[in-house]
Amino acid sequence: MPSLALIHTVPGLAATFKPLALRELPHWNSFNIVDESLLQNTIRDGALSKKTMQRLGQYVFSAIDAGADAIVVTCSSLGDALDAIRPFSSVPLFRIDSGMAMAAVERTERIGVLATLPTTLGPTSRLIEKTAMAANRNCTIVDKLCAGAFDRLIKGDRDGHDAMVIAGFRELATSVDLIVLAQASMANALSSIGETGSSVPVLSSPELGMAYVATQLSPS
Repeated sequence: MPSLALIHTVPGLAATFKPLALRELPHWNSFNIVDESLLQNTIRDGALSKKTMQRLGQYVFSAIDAGADAIVVTCSSLGDALDAIRPFSSVPLFRIDSGMAMAAVERTERIGVLATLPTTLGPTSRLIEKTAMAANRNCTIVDKLCAGAFDRLIKGDRDGHDAMVIAGFRELATSVDLIVLAQASMANALSSIGETGSSVPVLSSPELGMAYVATQLSPS
């Protein structure tokens, strides 16, 4: 069976992606690589540094050495690095938010981007812009940062994190037709659209991302 490697910067995401990988790629095995410091250092530096990009590249090549036939990076803050690494990878290399960006651009032109980290807001917005350009779509992107929410999450305050995400969603929903969640770690916060009190749809990267990966890896 072919093997899929998933590179995470939030430990809890390994459990989130395991059933998605089984569902979308039932004939593949999967394994996880987790390094919180990749995200921690990006937050500390305020941007994705060359050193962190180099370290991510080392994980990609290590996954290939371990037998990976394809690789998914589940941290959107690291997404911009993949364009530099991909030409040197001998296996398909995916960023988890690609499927989400494609779905958003296909559905509407007024797109909101909701994030809990400033280091994720830029990469996600740029990906949607590039995706819209490739699809010849004239999209307007409005972003919103839920400042402090990620700090609550890493301290174990999931309820506090989710409440801040919901509040940010309600504010952003007044000016857009659709909202994307910039981080996979936000996916559970808006598990029910009814909780937000808004009819504006929400897209998150885990399910859409893995579904997209499956279309690229499944035989035609």
